[in-house]
Parts: sequence; C-alpha cells; structure tokens
Amino acid sequence: MTSTSSSNYYLADFSEIKGVPCPCGTARRAFAEVEAFPGTLHVTEISENAKRHYHKTLTETYYFLECGDDAQMELDDEVIDVKQGTAIVIPPGTRHRALGSMKVIIVCLPKFDPTDEWFD
Repeated sequence: MTSTSSSNYYLADFSEIKGVPCPCGTARRAFAEVEAFPGTLHVTEISENAKRHYHKTLTETYYFLECGDDAQMELDDEVIDVKQGTAIVIPPGTRHRALGSMKVIIVCLPKFDPTDEWFD
C-alpha cells in the first residue's frame, strides 16, 4: 500500500515508497488504490538514458523539480529546453523522453497502467 487515509484525505510518504524501473529511470508511484483520485502521482528520477516511448491512453503531466542547465525533453520530433519549475502536458500518442538527469513529479491520468508503455 502506498498511502494511508482517513475519512477525508489520503497521504503518501514517498520516502517509504519503493522505486520501480521505468523507461525513464526509477519511479515511485502513489494513489493507485485511491478510488476518489482518477490518476496516479509519481516522483521519478530520470536517468541520462531515458527510453523514447509513448502511451495509447495515458496523459502525463511532468513538473520539473530538479534538473541541470542542459535538461531537455524530446516530444515527437521536437527537442525543447526545460528547467526547474516548468511543466509539460504529454497527451496520448506523443513519443517522449527526457534528455539529461532530472527529478520530476508526474501526474498520470487515468491511473498508470504498465501495459500502456509502447516503444517504436
């Protein structure tokens, strides 16, 4: 279980959530079991070697917590610079990957589904 709850809130302590490998690096995911929340929340440590991938049903919103001055995102055939404090909404079908090391919060809607990670 990744979160605790009371009658009116849900709490996740990311320091207690085990990281799992993902195409970007290592993800810690919360709130998958919370019916009141239609998505999942991830804190992801992105490695230098993120793999280009896409999702057929998931929309991801990346919020950049930490990254170097040379951090970039590849979105389909475009490469854009990113910095701490910026966010990107990545709709289904958009091929994407991070370039450089960074730490991001990802809001995934609907709930994350590991079978919805696709590679060309």
